[in-house]
Amino acid sequence: MPRKVYGAIEGGGTKFNCVIGTDPDHVLATHTIPTTNPQSMLDAVIHFFQQALQDHKDIELVAVGVGSFGPIDLNPTSATYGYITTTPKSGWQYTDIVGSLKERLGVPVAFDTDVNAAALGEYRWGAAQGSDPSVYITVGTGIGGGIYVNGAPLHGLIHPEMGHLQLPRLDGDDFFGICPYHTHCWEGVASGPAIASRAGKPAQDLPSDHPVWEIEAQYLAMAITSIIYITSPYRIILGGGVMRQEHLFPRIRYYVQKIINGYLNHPAVLNDIASLIVPPKLGSYAGLFGALELGKQGKSVSAESAS
Repeated sequence: MPRKVYGAIEGGGTKFNCVIGTDPDHVLATHTIPTTNPQSMLDAVIHFFQQALQDHKDIELVAVGVGSFGPIDLNPTSATYGYITTTPKSGWQYTDIVGSLKERLGVPVAFDTDVNAAALGEYRWGAAQGSDPSVYITVGTGIGGGIYVNGAPLHGLIHPEMGHLQLPRLDGDDFFGICPYHTHCWEGVASGPAIASRAGKPAQDLPSDHPVWEIEAQYLAMAITSIIYITSPYRIILGGGVMRQEHLFPRIRYYVQKIINGYLNHPAVLNDIASLIVPPKLGSYAGLFGALELGKQGKSVSAESAS
């Protein structure tokens, strides 16, 4: 009898990561594909799964999970369910992800945001195990957040779009941000491209004592504090390319405590904030393995919640 395996796709603005297996310790094949146009991208993704099935004759692909950049349509009753919708990424508006994969692979396809998938992955296998609610935030090309609450990633009208929280301007900061929709949202002033725009060079090329990092830490702390007030999570996980700058973590924790100013009288905030605000245990694989868990569930969490 063939072994049942699952596929996972983490769809990002710069690359798509794919895996086939059952869990982080049992992976049969992985592949990374630079993000191009939707048709070429989907062709390459489908080829990966088809090739993996040819290479491993003793397996059966039973479902695929997708964690995608957004915004996406997660309403299973919608005509555009499974689509990437109003993304600013050129050429990707209203791309049918779920329908294309189901038609060509012939298996159920679970669908969620990349950050909700990461929140799920960290809850299942990573730094958020046993922490419900928990929040996963990615700071990279954009800023996004996923919330794991009451046993599932949070959905609503669409899904959380934390990266577009409006933030007050720091005294003396004359940078208006780079978001095409808002003049001073979190993503617009604190994403990787925003840092590069401020400093004149990519974030990864800046020394740890560059003054931009103090600005970055304060804006991150402002938004994180609001998320703490609203969701009251047991754990906040900060991932993404910008958060590979490990010196940011103590700065962010300091400013979160400073902003809260003793109002939340809880040891996790007052004394143990290094355990409240943490890096991802799964590293850059949080979203990919979260998508694998989506696939293992056999249907999208949104459809399950609506039923």
